[in-house]
Amino acid sequence: MKTSTFLLACALPLSAGAAEMRFTGQAIPLNGDNVLYEERHVVTGKCTEGLFRPTSHNVTYVRGNGEAFADKTLSYEQSALRPAMTFRQPGFNEVMEIRNRDDAKLEIEWQTPEGDTENSTVEVTRKLVADAGFDNLVRNHWPEVTSGDRIEFDFLAPTRGKAYGFVLEPTEDDRINAAHTVLIEPSSTILSFLVDPILLGYNESGVLTNYLGLTNIRKDKDSNYTAHIRYTVETAPDCELTL
Repeated sequence: MKTSTFLLACALPLSAGAAEMRFTGQAIPLNGDNVLYEERHVVTGKCTEGLFRPTSHNVTYVRGNGEAFADKTLSYEQSALRPAMTFRQPGFNEVMEIRNRDDAKLEIEWQTPEGDTENSTVEVTRKLVADAGFDNLVRNHWPEVTSGDRIEFDFLAPTRGKAYGFVLEPTEDDRINAAHTVLIEPSSTILSFLVDPILLGYNESGVLTNYLGLTNIRKDKDSNYTAHIRYTVETAPDCELTL
C-alpha cells in the first residue's frame, strides 16, 4: 500500500521507520442491514525494508450511540502469528488473556461470564496461529493465497485451551466483494460439522476488507454474534503490507 501519511512522518513520538494503520469495521447481521457495532482499529508498527511489520494493535468496540463496550489489545513482539492478547467485555464480566512466553508456549487465562477463571497452556508449534494472527498468516503467504494454494495451520481456541487443525484457501462467494476471497475452515471433517467456515476478503494490496463469520462479541451469555464486517482504511503505512 503506497498511501503516504504526512502526519505520521512528522509526529515526534514515532521513531524512524515507525508507521501506523487505522481502519474501522462495521458489523452487520447476516440476515439484516442494521449495524450491530463498530470496530475501531489502530495498528502500530515499523516499515522495515519496505514492508510493514506490526508491533501492537488496539481495538475499541463501539455501539451505534458511540458508547465503547469492549476492547482488545495485542502485542506482536514475540510473534506476528501468535500475539499476546487481552480482550475485555465488561457487560458480561468477561476477560480473556493470552500470554506469549518467548514464543515457546501460550498461557491462557479466561474469566468466564459465570465468574469462574480457567487457565490452560498450549505449546507453540511452527503452524500455530492465535487470534488476529490469522491476518498476518494470510499476508505472510500472499504469493500462495493469490496463486490458489492451500495452507494448513493450527488455530488456537482459547476458551477450550487447545488448538485445532484448519485450512486456508482461496474461494469465491457472492457475498464478498473483494479482489481476493479466502476461506478458513476446519481440516477435520467431524469438526467441520460443528464449526462454520469464515470468509475473508482482501484487496490487491493485502488489506483486509471483509470478514464474514462468528465474531468475538457476545450476543448473550451463551452465544456470539455471527456477522459480516466490512472494513474501511483511514490511515495506511507508507510501505507494503505483503511481499
